[in-house]
Amino acid sequence: MTDLLQPFPLGAARIHDGSVFARARTELLHLARAYPVDRLLAVFRRNAGLDTRGALPPGNWEDFGHPGEDAWGEHDYPGREHAQTANLLRGHYAGHFLSMLAIAAAGEDDSVLQAKVDAFVAGLGEVQAALAATGRYSHYGFLAAYGEWQFTRLEDFAPYGEIWAPYYTCHKIMAGLLDAYELVGNRQALDLAVGMGRWVHGRLSRLDPERRQRMWSLYIAGEFGGMNETMARLSAAAEEPRFLETAAFFDQDRLLDAGASRTDVLTDMHANQHLPQLIGYVDEYEQTGERRYLDAALGIWDQVVPGRTYAHGGTGESELWGPPETVAGDVGHRNAETCASYNLLKLARRLFAHTRDPRYMAYYERTVLNHILGSRRAVRSDTSPEVTYMFPVHPGALREYDNVGTCCGGTGLENHVKYQDTVFLAAPDGLYANLALDADLDWADAGLHVSQRSGFPLGESVSLRFSGSGDGTERTVRLRVPAWAAGEPELRLNGERLDAPPAGEYAAVTRAWQDGDELALTTPVSLHTEAAVDDPRQCALFLGATLLLAKSDATTGLAFPLNGRRAFDGSLITGRTGAELLAELGRDGAIELDGIAFEPCWNGEDGRYHMYLRSADAEIAFGGNGTGVPNRQRADGSTFLDELWAPGSFADRTAFLARAADTAARVRAEGLLGRDELATVLAAAAAFDGATGTPRAVDPADVPTVLDTGKIPPAVAIEVLDEPAPSGWYTTAPRIRLRGFDIDGADGDLQLELRLSGGDWAPYTGPVAVTEEGVHRIEARVTDAEGRTGAVSRELSVDTAPPVSRAVVKDLGASVEITLHADDGVSGVERIQWEGPGTFWGTFQEAFTRAIDDEPQVIEYAATDRAGNEEPRRRLVIPGKRDRP
Repeated sequence: MTDLLQPFPLGAARIHDGSVFARARTELLHLARAYPVDRLLAVFRRNAGLDTRGALPPGNWEDFGHPGEDAWGEHDYPGREHAQTANLLRGHYAGHFLSMLAIAAAGEDDSVLQAKVDAFVAGLGEVQAALAATGRYSHYGFLAAYGEWQFTRLEDFAPYGEIWAPYYTCHKIMAGLLDAYELVGNRQALDLAVGMGRWVHGRLSRLDPERRQRMWSLYIAGEFGGMNETMARLSAAAEEPRFLETAAFFDQDRLLDAGASRTDVLTDMHANQHLPQLIGYVDEYEQTGERRYLDAALGIWDQVVPGRTYAHGGTGESELWGPPETVAGDVGHRNAETCASYNLLKLARRLFAHTRDPRYMAYYERTVLNHILGSRRAVRSDTSPEVTYMFPVHPGALREYDNVGTCCGGTGLENHVKYQDTVFLAAPDGLYANLALDADLDWADAGLHVSQRSGFPLGESVSLRFSGSGDGTERTVRLRVPAWAAGEPELRLNGERLDAPPAGEYAAVTRAWQDGDELALTTPVSLHTEAAVDDPRQCALFLGATLLLAKSDATTGLAFPLNGRRAFDGSLITGRTGAELLAELGRDGAIELDGIAFEPCWNGEDGRYHMYLRSADAEIAFGGNGTGVPNRQRADGSTFLDELWAPGSFADRTAFLARAADTAARVRAEGLLGRDELATVLAAAAAFDGATGTPRAVDPADVPTVLDTGKIPPAVAIEVLDEPAPSGWYTTAPRIRLRGFDIDGADGDLQLELRLSGGDWAPYTGPVAVTEEGVHRIEARVTDAEGRTGAVSRELSVDTAPPVSRAVVKDLGASVEITLHADDGVSGVERIQWEGPGTFWGTFQEAFTRAIDDEPQVIEYAATDRAGNEEPRRRLVIPGKRDRP
């Protein structure tokens, strides 16, 4: 694989202090320097019987565990009937912190951080030695902050709740050790990882393949993070081929086969349980050459992006994937786990290195700017990463910041100290400049320093300036033209204009680069929308690469007129140029449209926001200029403007006017445009210049004509006066209103009738509420004075009541087993969620156990149906020891 793109050393590239990314980097570097290593080692030392030196653990998931818990070996575990356990993922956060320290030490060339890495690794070495000295564990290489019993119970298929993803934690610790070795050269870290790798191999090699497959299929309990990636990395680092065999022990055959054959099996799968292993499959491909590994990663990627990704690049609802090609329909209240985006970015980078397909970098740019940078709160903390768990997308959402000790708190530690790692990639014949971040690169192989400046994401150009002696060798520099670029990109080399490729491609310039050379690319910015893949009326608003969030305390969807202000290229006309909007955003931190402030998704602020707007124009308009003609709705809610702009853009004026005439003719035939209104709309369309809000002078001969067939039958529209939930179901009884139209006559002569779900026709006298639960067919008809009729129908799905859940508790002695059930006879149960001491509000799929504690424990749980109704949280109290009979 000699043509594979390679990363530069982390210290070779640096994000400029003036970049918007420097904010989050600076704050995480502060945390890296301020947070004591002893706190991270505390859970390990306690488990190994070592002095914790008075240090408290980070907390949350990363805590000491239950006071009655022992560091049980693989066969010591007394069973769920007697064991008191808690914080069963402890150690994972420390692994992430070690990775952050190693990344930061390498990126900053910081000797203090290097010393901190060394101290951390030395502490883990003491723990591994202390555990080995007990003789309690199956191999001397065992290293964890809890007993080995979780791995044994996994092999017997224990569910989440009794155990919590033991190989996930193992992966984070091993990944941190490998980062310490590979990035800052700590040899002891490799030795510790090798010991752990031999322990893992010993455990898994004795299991038959069928048992391993079943283990990995267990919800959360079988989650192993990127163990296959880590074992493949370890095989290369330690030059021990056996570890590549160990990596294959983690292959999940169903996912591999589905990805390679492009069969979609993702619905209801735990997103971040499976994304990390795709990165491992790329590693396995690189070391074995077995093509199905790469094909699987490519195939699954295409099932996630873009059909299951939100506007900021996130994926999943309550950590689970929804149906394919469903975005608006999968909006809940806990969308877009930040861990998932962390892994999608790593995967995008790896797939781009193999394919050089620019779409991976388009995703990377969008997500690293909007989701990842936006996931770090704009504050300083000595103790917390202040990052999001979920970065939700529903109306009136709030970011879930803080997250000490959680999975997203862990990946969030790493996210913000490695922004430079993908800005540039090295090719055998030159350089790829992928992201327009303000950054500098020491291109040692070429004897050059590269200074990239753009003001991204608040600028409209990027320049690469070369300095240094150079080596006189011809090399190709490839500079990405972003997919969002509006108009014609302009490419110049030392001031001389070159041919530029279209947006979304790479400009390639080959020469012997030398001191003083400058390659500059101008990419005009526009305000544009992006519709959800499954609902063209749910739109996200972008200014160049920046996703804009509408600031509003409302918790229902925001309607906003979008189609009536579109330009021929699909962008939005506001009376301000793209450059002026960027300047306003940079100056004020927001831009204002129709009295609503829109802030950048990447700003790290608090406050409610709306990521999606509902496209809704009350009147037909072009370039922001209204015509006075109502933009009437069809029965399905669509309008003239919806249909007109369905293609998204127009190549030229001729294409626009042709579609305007065709669309107007159809709407006229449906009875939604009067004869005079039709003429008004066509004249206004002809006066639209396609780029500004200033009407052009029009020769009457240029106005398109539509053949009018004379008197048309009346039309009737079924209007729903209430908004559905994002699921498409109505969760409050919708009110139905009929609107009859005899555009060329007198509306007062129309007779309206309504029929619900095949019942009898009844005269319509006013809005009717549909109170019966279920899926209904609504039919309406209208008759004019001359007996001409029109009819229409539409389907409504109504579910106004939440599901009802219940808990079944089985006493096991020192613990209880809890099974949650829920019933919903209308839309069906979507999920049951629960939380208790030491856990989080997570999705339930299987029975779980809770140890009896000294004090009572409160378990809260609730079910949500497919319509989006969530029942009030129910409480289950597990009595403490003193209160048990």
